[in-house]
Amino acid sequence: MPQERLLIVEDEPDLRQAFVEILTTDGYDISTASDGEMAIQMLSENTYDLALIDLYLPRVDGFQVLAHLQRVSSSTSAIVMTGHGSIESAVEAMKNGAADYITKPVAFDQLRIVVKKALDVHRLQQENRLLRHQLKTKYRFENLVGTSPAMQQVFQLIEKVADAESTVLILGESGTGKELVARAIHFNSHRAEKPLVPVNCGAIPESLLESELFGHERGAFTGAARSRMGRFELANGGTIFLDEVGDMSPALQVKLLRVLQEQNFERVGGVKSVRVDVRIIAATNRNLDEAVARGEFREDLYYRLSVIPLNLPPLRERKEDIPLLLQHFTEQFNRLRDRKLQGFSPRVLYMLTNYQWAGNVRELENLVDRLVVLKGQGLVEPEDLPEKMRTAWTPTPPATTVEIPDEGFCLDIAVREFERELISRALQKADGVKNKAAQLLGIKRTTLIEKLKRHSLLRPR
Repeated sequence: MPQERLLIVEDEPDLRQAFVEILTTDGYDISTASDGEMAIQMLSENTYDLALIDLYLPRVDGFQVLAHLQRVSSSTSAIVMTGHGSIESAVEAMKNGAADYITKPVAFDQLRIVVKKALDVHRLQQENRLLRHQLKTKYRFENLVGTSPAMQQVFQLIEKVADAESTVLILGESGTGKELVARAIHFNSHRAEKPLVPVNCGAIPESLLESELFGHERGAFTGAARSRMGRFELANGGTIFLDEVGDMSPALQVKLLRVLQEQNFERVGGVKSVRVDVRIIAATNRNLDEAVARGEFREDLYYRLSVIPLNLPPLRERKEDIPLLLQHFTEQFNRLRDRKLQGFSPRVLYMLTNYQWAGNVRELENLVDRLVVLKGQGLVEPEDLPEKMRTAWTPTPPATTVEIPDEGFCLDIAVREFERELISRALQKADGVKNKAAQLLGIKRTTLIEKLKRHSLLRPR
């Protein structure tokens, strides 16, 4: 961890030196200013994690220094120092951005505690800002990949519901990208600057899930040594994403229904209601209609969750997106792994486009990561694929069955006509897009162009 930088603004030389000695011992990088003018100059020219500011300085006082700090570096924390008789001034300074205050004469043990506390909070705020920026960049709406009609419908629905407060239920098989869609909805809503808190209801044991969601009070159960906030409280003002909500027990379904209806709950072992402002996005790979019919999922909760249902298609139903996804993940993992994989040969592209993808986009992503690491460069060929993908592929059978007449026929002409028919069908399926038609046929675009010329299928411009 980099050494944290502190600026001490104090006009009394002996006290300033004492602060330096104490805080240097704790491992901080210390700079000092003897008056407000010097402090303002140093804050303008340098970056600090924390400024320790005496409120009563000659000429330029600590309030002016604090105001300048808020203008030039609002991310720098500040602690103000004042005499016993001027606590009101310290409180006023805290209203104007100071994180804490210390009264003079200063107790050095208290100084160390207050400084450490302020730096801990500062560090957490910086990490949260960085994480929020990374998540917003990674999961912004434009990064969702897909040109198929099915995915275009998904994108249009995300755009419509992002700024609504309605509960969204995302339905789809494992690996289709349900959490990615939830993040896209959150980060394109007016709650984007507030937390997005994901909970995998299927991965947490039932005995712990209630405490995880709603928190607990001290002594609520064996091992509850202190009170703890749950995920709903952590998500206050933002969004909570309940993944695999279909695996939730009937008892927890009742408590979740109350949160949806009343926006409040009690912690485990508590009697006081906790009120929250949270948008709920849920997801499941189960058929909840069937679960309701079997009595495994509450019907009233199902209707509360599925105000806006959003169905994510499996990858096998959006095969036209596979080449785009392969390109997207290849570029991504080339950057991450420092490799130079060029792409996939036409035969491999055909094989992967027609593979069934039981694990959906997640399976495809993992495959590309593996190929980028193991292949590293050049084009991926069939022998580079896992055995299950090689053995799952069988060549396409002939489009027609040809009967050989007794008098025989010209093989060259028959082959030429058969090739012409296949090319025509590929072009029709690709809506005239030659790149796509070449991929469907497992050949290069330049080869397709030559064949189009040979068969007089190339339309004049």
